[in-house]
Amino acid sequence: MSSALIDNIISQGHRLATHSWEYGTFAEALLEWHTPSASVFGDDPFPDGKIPVLQVDSTPSLSYVKPHISITSDTLVGSDGAAGDPASLGVSAILIGQTQQDYLSAAGRQVNHLLTAVPRYSNGAISHRESVAELWADFIYMAPPTLAYWAIQTDDVELLATALQQCILYRDVLGVPINGESAAGLWHHIIGPQSQDLGIWSTGNAWAAAGMSRVLATAKKSKHSGDENIKRGIAEVKSIIKAILDGASERDSAEPDEPLLRNYINDTTWFGELSGTTLLAATAYRMAQLEPDDFGSGYTEWADSKREVIMEKISSDGLLSPVINPLNWRDRTPGKESPEAQSFAVLMLAAYRDFSSQSDDVSDAECPSTQ
Repeated sequence: MSSALIDNIISQGHRLATHSWEYGTFAEALLEWHTPSASVFGDDPFPDGKIPVLQVDSTPSLSYVKPHISITSDTLVGSDGAAGDPASLGVSAILIGQTQQDYLSAAGRQVNHLLTAVPRYSNGAISHRESVAELWADFIYMAPPTLAYWAIQTDDVELLATALQQCILYRDVLGVPINGESAAGLWHHIIGPQSQDLGIWSTGNAWAAAGMSRVLATAKKSKHSGDENIKRGIAEVKSIIKAILDGASERDSAEPDEPLLRNYINDTTWFGELSGTTLLAATAYRMAQLEPDDFGSGYTEWADSKREVIMEKISSDGLLSPVINPLNWRDRTPGKESPEAQSFAVLMLAAYRDFSSQSDDVSDAECPSTQ
């Protein structure tokens, strides 16, 4: 892939992002692409058990997102009624906060708001909405990674366990039973009294799986990875991610004539769509990097097949299409612009690069030079 194309993909992401979760997701994509050693997927993301110290002005992710972060309120950005979305900027705020205290304090207020002020579902899951207890699959990419990262900042093993547990609690409500219908292992989109959507939305499943991969990486690479509660949480979250990827792959294999996952994965009346497909492919690469014994060649071969199709559908100016309208997931008109999709492409390419680099290192170690 040419550097010009990735530059164009990123440029379109800059142009299109206008909402809280779009800022947070694009910042994460820029971090993983430009500064991979500082992302939780890096080899040593917590030097001496601590959050890395980066120079904000020379770190593209942080210089991009800093103007979008509020340091004067209980949440990091205006929410439009969402409790989870502002937390998507939490990792960025914590990183900036290593050198600028106001941002660290703001991140702490955001975490405290999630834990103490936001409604809870009946099982204790933190609501994605401020006004009513409602669970959205999207939440898992926004809030638990920030809870886990703040747990590293504060050396709080109980909070790290909470981040893992929130993923499990969400699965308990949104997950389709493994012994149930054809979408077994996948997640419903939304359960709650205002916006309920029992459809198996591909982007929602991708948000959930990718968010859990970030929480998993944080926990595995923390100094608390040997704690029994953390070990149990890691094992359970890993199995949940596997169930989502298995469910998506199974539905995909049932439709050999449609190379993309459909907007609603198990509904053949929907168009094949890039956003969910791209982020699930990224997650497959990340899990193969994190847990190679459990996510072997079947997962990366599936991701490779999706990546090849995705790359063919990116225009020369860097736009992904067809994509779902990110503000109306029931819009049946294939879209031509999505800020989420732009971020997901960067996340996928970063994950593929990092996985390929790791695989090359293993191959070199297994096959030493004969010279």
